[in-house]
Amino acid sequence: MNVRSLFLGSAAALISVSVACAADEVSAPDPTEYVKICDAYGSGYFYIPDTETCLRIGGYIRYDIGLGDVRSYDGARTSDLRTGEAQGTWRKNGRFTFKTWTGQETEFGALRTYTETRINFGNRNAYSGPESPQKNNAFNSGVTLGSAWMQLGGLRIGKDGPAFDTFIGYAGNVLDNILVPYGDFDANVAQYYFDASNGFSAVVSLEQGSGAVGTIDSHVPHVVVGVKQTQGWGAITGVIARDSNYEALAGKVRVDVQVTDDLSLFGMFGYGSIGNLNDDPTNAVAGHGRGFYKTWGGNWAFWAGATYEFDEKTSFNLQVSGDQLRNSGVAANIAYMVVPGFTVTAEVDYYHYGNFGLGTADPAGVNWTGAGKKNSLAGILRFQSSF
Repeated sequence: MNVRSLFLGSAAALISVSVACAADEVSAPDPTEYVKICDAYGSGYFYIPDTETCLRIGGYIRYDIGLGDVRSYDGARTSDLRTGEAQGTWRKNGRFTFKTWTGQETEFGALRTYTETRINFGNRNAYSGPESPQKNNAFNSGVTLGSAWMQLGGLRIGKDGPAFDTFIGYAGNVLDNILVPYGDFDANVAQYYFDASNGFSAVVSLEQGSGAVGTIDSHVPHVVVGVKQTQGWGAITGVIARDSNYEALAGKVRVDVQVTDDLSLFGMFGYGSIGNLNDDPTNAVAGHGRGFYKTWGGNWAFWAGATYEFDEKTSFNLQVSGDQLRNSGVAANIAYMVVPGFTVTAEVDYYHYGNFGLGTADPAGVNWTGAGKKNSLAGILRFQSSF
C-alpha cells in the first residue's frame, strides 16, 4: 500500500507540473506591435510599421438605379429578346472604389501620394432608337484609374483630373452635374501649387489630356493657370486653359458663398473660343466645336446651384445649367445619411436639347448628347457605403 500510494502520488505530482507548464505556455502572450496613430495629415492615418510614412485607406461601394429618358444620363435602352423591338430598361451600375493616401515629412516639405481605383459592373445608357435596336447587356467594364499622383511640396505629378476642373471645383453636389458639360476628367499632369497661407492660392498645370480630341498631338502640352481667393464668406476662383491641339482658349470664373451655416450657393461661368474646333472639313480629327476644355456648346455656358442642410443627416442639392446653343439642364436631389458611412440619394434630372430637330450648319450644334427627343426627364436612386 505504501509503495502504491507513493507511486500514485508521484504520478499525480508529475501530471500537475505538466498541466501547469502547458497552461503557462498557452497563456503567455506574444509581443504585439500596436498600430501607431498619425494625426499630421488628418484623421484616419496610421504609421506604416518601421517607417515615418503615414497611410490612410478608404473607399466606397455604390449602387445606382436609373430610370427614364436616356439623355438625362439616367435611363437606358435595349431591345426585346423575342421581337427585337427597342424599349426602355433600367440603367444600373455597381461600383467598388479603393483609395489610398500617404504622407511623409522631408527636408523639401511633405511628400504625399493619392490613388483612386474604380471597378464597375452595369449596363450602358447609350441611346438606341427604333431605327437601331440593340441588346444592352450588363457587363464588367474593367478597372479604371481615377487618380495616381505624388506631390512633394507644391509639385504634383501623375494621373489626376485637369486643373481646369479640380482647382475651380465641380459643378455642385448633384449626381448628374454634366447635363451641360464643363470639362474633362482624365489627364496626366505636372502641376505646381502655391499657397500663401492667407487665403490666396494658385496653380500652373501642364497636361497631356485624354481621348481622341483631348490627347496632345505633339510635344507641346495643354496649359492651365488658376488663381483663388478664399475667405470666411466663400471664395472667388478663376482658371484659363490653352488647348494645344486646336490652339483654342477657354476660361471659367466661379463664386462660392456661404450664406449661413446651413445654406451655400455657387455660380460658375465659362467662355471659350471655338476657332479651329469648328474646322471639321479640314481637321483630321473633328472637334465639333468641343475640345478638351471647352466641352460646352457655343462660346459660353453657366452653372449655378445650392446646398441646404436641413439637419446633420439630410441635405437638399440643386443645379441649373445652360449654354449658348440653348441646351439646358436642371438636377435636384435629397441626400439622407441613414447611419454614419451609409447615404441614400434620390435625384430627378431634366435635360433640354435646344436644336433638336432643327439641324444646324454650326458643327458645335450637333446632337452631342445623342438625345432622342427635345426634352428628357429621368431619375437616379443611389446607395453608397463609404469606409
